[in-house]
Amino acid sequence: MVTKPLVIVTRKLPDAIETRMRELFDARLNVDDKPMSPAELAEALKVADVLVPTLTDRLDSRLLAQAGEKLKLIANFGTGVDHIDVESARSRGVIVTNTPGVLTEDTADMTMALILSVPRRITEGLDSLRAGEWGGWSPTGLLGRRIYGKRLGIIGMGRIGQAVARRARAFGLQIHYHNRHKVSAPVEETLEATYWESLDQMLARMDIISVNCPHTPATFHLLSARRLQLLQPHAYVVNTARGEIIDENALTRMLINGKIAGAGLDVFEHEPAVNPKLLNLKNVLLLPHMGSATIEGRVDMGEKVIINIKTFVDGHTPPDRVIPSML
Repeated sequence: MVTKPLVIVTRKLPDAIETRMRELFDARLNVDDKPMSPAELAEALKVADVLVPTLTDRLDSRLLAQAGEKLKLIANFGTGVDHIDVESARSRGVIVTNTPGVLTEDTADMTMALILSVPRRITEGLDSLRAGEWGGWSPTGLLGRRIYGKRLGIIGMGRIGQAVARRARAFGLQIHYHNRHKVSAPVEETLEATYWESLDQMLARMDIISVNCPHTPATFHLLSARRLQLLQPHAYVVNTARGEIIDENALTRMLINGKIAGAGLDVFEHEPAVNPKLLNLKNVLLLPHMGSATIEGRVDMGEKVIINIKTFVDGHTPPDRVIPSML
């Protein structure tokens, strides 16, 4: 009889995924969905053949140094791996995989929802209704900004950035983008997108900024206090990527002082903590990191995790192996 690998899952996953994992592996599940403490993660690393973490599990070099000899695969449930020291894992002979591609459309949908909602003051309208403050239609009541014809600057033109651009183009926005490299000519032509090699120059000219790049050491505080100062007073910032990409304190100060018009944030620099000053601002729409939160997306993520584990257990290279040099 072949011994099944011990797979430790750090959070509650969709029932269908957990059931399949139990069928294929010796899966140890987290039924109550309580995040593991560093001590519990260290213990899991010591005994597991495969660890299935999520973005709430910070696997730094210190923690990975406690991994046992059995651990050979970290099959991350998610696309971003900024919470895992991939290089440290590699140096210990541990492969790291992720789940790219399956959350593109869901995240782009949420990004577009924020792009539409913040300039049109959707939350303020809802709040006034719930508070019983609405006295009827008025020619000057809750005036927002028109979306059609505005310039959208996308930071990060990968899968999600391009999906956002497709949606935004249909709403009549003019597409601009900053990326490490230009996208292919056919993609650029289809999206009618304008490339900016200089992020500073793009920021100074846009009506709406959408952050869609991954969080890496190179993108930490990419939107720094200095760069945020380049934005025009009527500009809006939307972030569905990672909170660490924006200097949140600087952004908050600018919103309070009216230096920019508003923001739509699905992610925060110190999650799950949210700057209390942001919570009190009317020109901000805040969401609890739910950009990818669809039933279909979570199941697709789980299926990718299973494929990566099964492929590895069968002696092959997992299809979604993360290469440190590509981060």
